[in-house]
Amino acid sequence: MTERRILINRAPVLTLWATTVAERLGFDQNEALSLGKAVAGLTAQSKGRRLGIYKPVPQEVKKARARKRGEEFLIEICGRQVPAINTTEGVRAVTKNQPIEAKSVERYLESKFGESLGTARAAMRDLAKAFRPEQLVTNAFRLYEEFRPAIPEGVTGWGAKGNLDIDRIRSLALEK
Repeated sequence: MTERRILINRAPVLTLWATTVAERLGFDQNEALSLGKAVAGLTAQSKGRRLGIYKPVPQEVKKARARKRGEEFLIEICGRQVPAINTTEGVRAVTKNQPIEAKSVERYLESKFGESLGTARAAMRDLAKAFRPEQLVTNAFRLYEEFRPAIPEGVTGWGAKGNLDIDRIRSLALEK
């Protein structure tokens, strides 16, 4: 019997979904894991700033961080512009001047989803496959908003867990 609801917070759900979207767009699994983690991180930073949890950095620091490093380029995943570089292992998202390693992202997902990771991953892959890649580029974040766990709005919801409904993810693929 597969689990139909998973009690989890939004960050790992978005990480897994963005990973799945990146795979559907043609990135290999390790590249996609790196990109997926970056999407979740960028989204959390944006929301944290909006809620006042993270304070804006001074302009000088922003300017320094915005400078190009090596062969850095941007990849759009789930509506986010993800900084990335080519490494000897393939494309990797970059955070704090360091590539995000796929193995650490997979361990993170395993720790958050536990035994339900395979079930959630399969449902998300089926949803992604229901769309042509060019459709998914346009609709990926909207789809996430349709199935993400319900969490209280505002600071009280920061890091809170909600139910991820696997049947809801599957139904979105059928509605397509």
